[in-house]
This record gives sequence, C-alpha cells and structure tokens, in this order.
Amino acid sequence: MKYLRLFIVLLIVLTGCCASKSGNKNSIHTFKINSTGELKEFFSYSSDRIPFICAHRGGSRETFPENCIATFENTLSKVHAMIEVDPRYTKDSVIVLMHDPILDRTTSGTGRVSDYTYEELKALRLKDTEGNITGHRIPTLDEALEWAKGKTILVLDRKDVPIAERIKKIEEHNAVTNAIVIAYSTDEIKECYNLNSDIIMEVMLPDTVQLKKLDETGVPWANMVGFVSHNLVEDTEIFDLVHRKGSMCIVGSSRNHDISFKKGDIKSVKELADKYRKMVNDGADIIEADLAVEAGLSIRDTESLSISGSKSKFFSY
Repeated sequence: MKYLRLFIVLLIVLTGCCASKSGNKNSIHTFKINSTGELKEFFSYSSDRIPFICAHRGGSRETFPENCIATFENTLSKVHAMIEVDPRYTKDSVIVLMHDPILDRTTSGTGRVSDYTYEELKALRLKDTEGNITGHRIPTLDEALEWAKGKTILVLDRKDVPIAERIKKIEEHNAVTNAIVIAYSTDEIKECYNLNSDIIMEVMLPDTVQLKKLDETGVPWANMVGFVSHNLVEDTEIFDLVHRKGSMCIVGSSRNHDISFKKGDIKSVKELADKYRKMVNDGADIIEADLAVEAGLSIRDTESLSISGSKSKFFSY
C-alpha cells in the first residue's frame, strides 16, 4: 500500500504540472466518436493502434468508490479510458451500478440489492477502496449512459441484466456510440447482433477453439472485441490470430499485476509500469485495470508514438 500512496503523490505532482500547462484543471481525456461507423473503426485493429485502458469498475481508489460517476470523472481527468460498469436490478426493476449482489462491501447498507427499491437505495452512500463511507450515492445505468455521451465508452457487464435489456437501455439513450456490451456466450453474441447490428460486443476469447466458435456464429468481427484473459498470457499467438481478424484484444491486469502491486510483491512504480508496457508489447491493445490511472500513465508513451496515426483522430487531449 505504501507504493500505491507514493504513486498517488507523484501523480498529483505530474497532473498539477499538466494542468498548469493547459490552463484548465477540469479538462478530461475523451474519445471523439460520432457515428457507429467510427465506433467500428475505433475498435478495429491497425498496426498503428494507440493502446488504452478499460477502467475496471471505473478505476476506484481511495476517496473514489467503484461504479461511481465521480470516479469515472477522476479516471478521465488523468488518462484515456473506457469505463467498465456492473448493471444490477433493484426490487422495483431500476437498473443501478453495483458489482456485488450484496450491499455490504461497497455501501453503507446491508443485504441484497434486489431487496431494496431504488428510492431506498438512494439513502445509502458508497464506500471507497479503503472501506471509508463517502458522500457518493449509487448511480443508475440511465445516469451513467447520459454522463458518458461525448466523453467515453461504457462497457456494460451482465450481472443480472440480460443482454436484450442492456441493448434496450443503450437504444433508449441513443448511446450506441458510447456503450458496448459484454457477451459471454455464442448465443448472447448472436442475440445481440440480431437485435442491433450496430452494437459492439466484448467477447470471451481465451484460445483458438473459441476463435473458431466465433467464426461459426456468422457475426462480423467488426462487431467484436476479444477479451483474451484475466491472467497473464503466455501463448501470445492468440493476439496475432485476433488481429488478423481485424479486431482488438483486451487483457485484464486486475487479477495479476494490480493485486501484486497492492500487496507489495511488485516493489516499485517503475516495475509496475514495466509490467503494463510488456502487456502492450506482447499484443494487448486494451488493458482492463483496477489501477486504471497507473496503467494508463504507464503506457502513455505509446500514444505519442502513434499521434499521427490513423487512430489519433479519436483521442482528445
């Protein structure tokens, strides 16, 4: 934990310098995507791609809870990132953002989310990563979809909300260019494509067996981004195979490097940054990270390498 606090201090210094140069302390890093065609182009693989971050549960940290709009804003103030969120039903069928089915770990309440109405949940407050109760309340998916417009791309996990309902919400908010869905099975992939062929899906793609199954769905690869693994990828051939299909690859760091850094097994900020850079060098295009800010800053040099490339038009600084 002391290394994480050191990183935060360094981060404050760096971002303060950047704010002084720009003259705007409230600026955020955004994705500029104005059509479904541009969204598909953004997620298509190219050799001059700009690697970026998917902030797992929004990029929570001390004072900033997971699945919280203030946390999303904080993450984007530092780095370019998609925001992964967890939709879950309340007792009265309002969709809120909450990872666990039980309230205890992340809120001031107790018991199951599904046993509370939304009005009852509004009285609760979210906890940060240290277990401290903050002033932030539980947001709805509706609020998050509206917030994301013109800023970033939400990644909607499933939890207890079927894919058809997630698509319905995206359509209600005219947010097809600002949200994608996670599809865990080939049935979900085909259902999503049949419901709305403009929706992009994050699909599970751990090996060549699954690659063949995805081919057999008949769904265009332009509609899919491959989530390769939550673990470190030893056989990097899968990256090349997915890239040949024209799709990007996501790899998670939340269950490996992020945990190791928090435990002190990764001894320094430099060592952590090197781990993230290796993931990109091995073939990952997007890192899904709990430590979203740390990961994003670590791979920022790859942005400058591709600043004049075909993807730079989608990145606003």
